Amino acid sequence: MTNTKVKYIWKRFAELSSDELYAMIHLRQKVFIVEQDCPYIDADYTDQDAFHLLAYKDNDLIGYLRAFRPGIKYDGSSLGRIVTEINSRGLGIGKEITKEGVNFLSKEYPDNEIVISAQHRLEHFYVELGFTARGEVYLEDDIDHIQMYLPPKQN
Repeated sequence: MTNTKVKYIWKRFAELSSDELYAMIHLRQKVFIVEQDCPYIDADYTDQDAFHLLAYKDNDLIGYLRAFRPGIKYDGSSLGRIVTEINSRGLGIGKEITKEGVNFLSKEYPDNEIVISAQHRLEHFYVELGFTARGEVYLEDDIDHIQMYLPPKQN
């Protein structure tokens, strides 16, 4: 990839083109199912309720996450399926898409905390972004996870 700027695009499910949907599903399956050797059903019927953040460099999808309003996944708003393409790791893309997600949810739902079900090995990554862990480590799809929370922003 050339050294060009990353373009971030927010879309609702119905706004995704077939190419965007395919690229999104491909990236999620490539990382979460194949790379992490974790067979699970990614299409969980909640994508339709999500806001989708697509991160493009040139014409390649290099990062993605989905965001939910309060009450869909948790009482608070939430982020999930945060993923960076393997060749784009170490460039800060994961941190940037997570910040984009936090900013979006903080603007749309300012009175709600943000909840994530984080892979336990990435707890420090999320702590650096202001999240705190609550509760015990648990297994989700045979991978250790922990619930993490970000309080509403104080204005």
